[in-house]
Amino acid sequence: MLKLMAQKIKILLVDDHPLVREWLINLINQRPDFQVCGETGNAPEALQLIETIKPDIAIVDISLASGSGIELIKNIKARQFDVAVLVLSMHDELLYAERALRAGAGGYIMKSEATRKVVQAIHNVLDGEIYVSEKVTALMTQKFVAGRSNQTASPIEQLSDRELEVFQLLGRGYNTRQIADHLRVGFKTIQGYSARIKVKLNLTTATELLREAVRWHEEDNSGRRL
Repeated sequence: MLKLMAQKIKILLVDDHPLVREWLINLINQRPDFQVCGETGNAPEALQLIETIKPDIAIVDISLASGSGIELIKNIKARQFDVAVLVLSMHDELLYAERALRAGAGGYIMKSEATRKVVQAIHNVLDGEIYVSEKVTALMTQKFVAGRSNQTASPIEQLSDRELEVFQLLGRGYNTRQIADHLRVGFKTIQGYSARIKVKLNLTTATELLREAVRWHEEDNSGRRL
């Protein structure tokens, strides 16, 4: 953190909603020690920007116009870019925060709390600390104490990161071809993910899978889930 004190902290915004990026730019640039140095709504362009402008921290959403936030974080870490990552998302932290941290993020904050907490979260993550809510901390501690062998709280938690992305996109109305294009993988690959999702969620048909994905997506957006 000391090396950053002499100059402004460079921040990259990765969010697929232009209005959210505009709001964050106005919020962050009010700080004399912060500067938004780039913005994008998709994962491939985010990787290019990280390589060229070398931000100190990237603020990343889970859902992106192309690719996904979780996979983007994994790619950032795989390429060993010297950039911290803070996830800022509307999606339920109880399901996504631990996944984001496992992928390599330093923190997770809900958009509903960003105005009050994003500054502290940025500083904490840049200092090498983990930033999550007290609710997430309590849940992760409970899981650690109980042990991984215990049954998970929700069948959705059994899905891998990629399976969860496919399930989420199904709920948003994407068909198999569109999901394949969005995630930049093959059509048969998505069919394979869908088959595994059905097994893990105890579903039989594609119609049941679609119905459950839509229901879950609506609850996720309304904040009723979990």
